[in-house]
Amino acid sequence: MERVCGKMERVDAELFPRERAQVAPGAVHVPDWLDAERQRDLLAACREWARPPAGLRTVRTPGGGTMTARQVCLGWHWHPYAYARTAVDGDGAPVKPFPAWLGELGRRAVAEALGPRAAPTGPYDIALINFYDGDARMGMHRDSDERADAPVVSLSLGDRCVFRFGNTRTRTAPYTDVELRSGDLFVFGGPSRLAYHGVPRVHPGTAPPWLGLAGRLNITLRVSGL
Repeated sequence: MERVCGKMERVDAELFPRERAQVAPGAVHVPDWLDAERQRDLLAACREWARPPAGLRTVRTPGGGTMTARQVCLGWHWHPYAYARTAVDGDGAPVKPFPAWLGELGRRAVAEALGPRAAPTGPYDIALINFYDGDARMGMHRDSDERADAPVVSLSLGDRCVFRFGNTRTRTAPYTDVELRSGDLFVFGGPSRLAYHGVPRVHPGTAPPWLGLAGRLNITLRVSGL
C-alpha cells in the first residue's frame, strides 16, 4: 500500500504544475521560469564563459580544501572570501565581462519574484556560475562578500538538486529543502538576503534530454556595490 501511495504521489506531482512558493520572507521559488529556448541559450553562453582564459576552475579554500563544484565568474572574480578583477586563484587573466542582457534578466527575475519595488538601485554586475557533476555538493554558506544588499538571483540548468535554504543565524536547522529543476528561478533578498544555503545533493541523469547537459549549472547573479 505504501508503494502504491508513493507512486500515486509521484504521478500527481508530475500531473499538476508546480506552483511558486515563498520559502521564507523575501525568498521565492518560481518553477519553470526559463523556457526551453532561454535554457539552451544560457547553456551555450555558459560553455563559452567556461573556456580559458579565466575559465572554469576548482576553488580552493584558505584551509587547503577544495570545493567540489567548479566555478567561473563574470564581472568580478570571486575567491574565498573577496572579489578581484583578475582570476587571482586561477590563471591570473582578467575576469570576463558581465553582459548587459544578463543583468536585465536578473532585474526581471527580481521584479517577477518579489515585485517591482524589490529591484536593486544598482546594476547586477557579478555572475558566479557553478558546475556540479554527480558527486558535487555545496556546503551551507552566506553570500556576504558584497557591499550591496540587493536580492540574489539563482537560475538552474540541467540535473535536479536539493537546495537547502536556511536561516540568517546558523548553518544548522531550521531550514527548508527545495527541489530545483532545470529552468527554475530562486530569488532571495530583504530579511533572507544573508540566509545560509547550500546544495547537499544533486540527482544525476535528471536533466531534460533536449538540453544536452550532463550535470547541473547554477547561475547566481549579484550586485557587488564595489
